[in-house]
Amino acid sequence: MKHLTLLTDLYELTMMQGYFKSGSNETVVFDAFYRTNPCNGGYAVCAGLEQIMEYIRDLHFSAEDIDYLRALGIFDEDFLEYLSAFRFSGDIYAIPEGTIIFPREPLLKVIAPIMEAQLIETAILNILNHQSLIATKAARVCYAADGDSVMEFGLRRAQGPDAGVYGARAAVIGGCCGTSNVLCGQMFDVPVKGTHAHSWIMSFPDEYTAFKKYAELYPSACILLVDTYDTLTSGVPNAVRVFTELREAGVPLTFYGIRMDSGDLAYLSKIVRRMLDEAGFPDAVISASNDLDEYLIETLKAQGARITSWGVGTNLITSKDCPAFGGVYKLAAIQDEQGNFLPKIKLSENTEKVTNPGNKTVYRIYEKDSGKIKADLICLAGETFDTARDLRLFDSLETWKRTTLKAGSYTMRELLIPIFKQGTCIYESPSVMEIQRYCNKEKETLWNETKRFANPHEVYVDLSDELFDMKRKILNKFSTEKQ
Repeated sequence: MKHLTLLTDLYELTMMQGYFKSGSNETVVFDAFYRTNPCNGGYAVCAGLEQIMEYIRDLHFSAEDIDYLRALGIFDEDFLEYLSAFRFSGDIYAIPEGTIIFPREPLLKVIAPIMEAQLIETAILNILNHQSLIATKAARVCYAADGDSVMEFGLRRAQGPDAGVYGARAAVIGGCCGTSNVLCGQMFDVPVKGTHAHSWIMSFPDEYTAFKKYAELYPSACILLVDTYDTLTSGVPNAVRVFTELREAGVPLTFYGIRMDSGDLAYLSKIVRRMLDEAGFPDAVISASNDLDEYLIETLKAQGARITSWGVGTNLITSKDCPAFGGVYKLAAIQDEQGNFLPKIKLSENTEKVTNPGNKTVYRIYEKDSGKIKADLICLAGETFDTARDLRLFDSLETWKRTTLKAGSYTMRELLIPIFKQGTCIYESPSVMEIQRYCNKEKETLWNETKRFANPHEVYVDLSDELFDMKRKILNKFSTEKQ
């Protein structure tokens, strides 16, 4: 795959040239964060860090890139010469993939010369936004499935090859048991799964023969699609006939069952379950597909559907009801000649768009007894906290909302970890399946009230006293200057 250095917006490069021409290349801090949970949910799942690491490691301008930029007619030769030797030399901190995340907290922090930090904005957001969106959607679908396996199989409906491959990877991080995407399986060593299409059935003289041939080929992974003609009068009876023949021939039925892709799935699954049980196949899988998402799965569960495995495609790989994550990348501080970080803030008429200034980090606070998330705390880098002391928390926008955590009743951990130091990658990404196991544990730290789809409970993301005071002073300063 071609390196991604030019996967950027033109204004990143024009700003870089502006900094270059003015001799301005101070070290700065940029934060990547998002403002609203996708799908009107109560949380999100962080994903995409591994590809960001690959992008940063390979960041360079080839001779072909330089020739293309020269042909645009807007860049001077001295700047192009600078680009020809460009390498990232800064630091990057990030929240690991699979971590539960919330609005406004930095998911990734860049500390680098401003030309370097500016260039990488677009690619970081492109990668982080898409993969976090799909991982979040997958987590929601898997929550609705309530322990049943969920397979991602949306490649043919994804928004292009990259979205299909990296979206499938993110879906597995979010909880899917596997994907139909073979390239994703090869690239990331995740389980690939699948059955057969209606065309397989239609290519044979009759349904029974199609089932029998498939079972002969794949006796240990024999899921038969039963709705090509008629689920109850043809598909299931023919599947039962084939399962019976396999058992009589001494073939072990290790993983077998049926799949339905149409009709009233709640009603049909109840009838199919009874038919399979009466035929002596109580452990046969009943799998379903057909434009599923978390809302439909939740409804089918509420109606008593006997489905035990779910195939989710279009609505997952595209996050159809919420197609964008909305992450942003904002300047938070500039380092002065003495090495101190001077806080910077973006103001807005919209309160939620006012940024948090300074060089920051994030702590997660857990209720000690339950292990559940109590709140997140954004603070200045270097701040320390003592869990043996009371901790006061308050909403930075609605400051009358306050709570005090008693000493010894809570635990804390820092979320941002170093990924690059002085341009060198110091972090090794776990395997996708290791990230999935970590993500599953992360989801267990959420209260059920936060996981629900309708009006989920909000997990508060608060500011430390020190950060809040800094932000207030800056805001007061701007307010005074306007008068």
